[in-house]
Amino acid sequence: MLKIILERFRQKHRTSKFPAQSVTLPTPYRGRPFINHDFCYKGCHKCQEVCPTQALIKNEDGKLSIDLSRCLFCLECKNACLKNAIQFSQDYQMSTRTKKDLVLSNNELILAQKLEKEILSLFGRSLKLRQVSAGGCNACEADCNVLGTPAYDLGRFGIQFVASPRHADGLLITGPVSDNMKEALLKTYEALPTPRIVIAVGACALSGGIFRDHEEVHNGVEGILPVDLFIPGCPPHPMTILDGLLRLIGKIKT
Repeated sequence: MLKIILERFRQKHRTSKFPAQSVTLPTPYRGRPFINHDFCYKGCHKCQEVCPTQALIKNEDGKLSIDLSRCLFCLECKNACLKNAIQFSQDYQMSTRTKKDLVLSNNELILAQKLEKEILSLFGRSLKLRQVSAGGCNACEADCNVLGTPAYDLGRFGIQFVASPRHADGLLITGPVSDNMKEALLKTYEALPTPRIVIAVGACALSGGIFRDHEEVHNGVEGILPVDLFIPGCPPHPMTILDGLLRLIGKIKT
């Protein structure tokens, strides 16, 4: 026991000071993409051809957009572009309240706003979430679990994962919603007391991800349940998830 106490003193305080202090993620991290439209050639479709989820869209004028709800952050588009028109930043702030806000065309993103006043008064200081893996690969699930470690300490914000939907204020859903999980997901949602919120985490939960349009999946949560927060990524970095959750309960306002 003494060795454990001494080790804690040696390691000192390990919890991030976010959001009071900004966080810089390691260089290899792939964050929010941006497009240099001056370099993007109207007649070129190389990036669209290699994208495994059809996340890249060109309008009639040839202007390129990226749908972050589908993006896997795999760099295939970046590597295929001969003009380096597509780049990935280290910006982890990508959560939105609506799915349409995830379509990135002018390198601008409308970040998630806090819950409506009445609901915020209930959940702003204490938010209990039941996590449901609706056919996920366990990558998004693992990064949600990381939020409980000393580095992030999700509980200090009043946010906790609970074992029963009857003890929860909302659902945090990962995975593309496989056909076998749809009924279980609906029953879990129905077991939540009202009012209740739904948070979709990861490309699979947002759009079906790499499994999109497969006959055994439902292309994500939208259309099955009303979604209050969309957190993109494959998987999202724990900071992306934490940033989205804190914006939802009004602890980040910028």
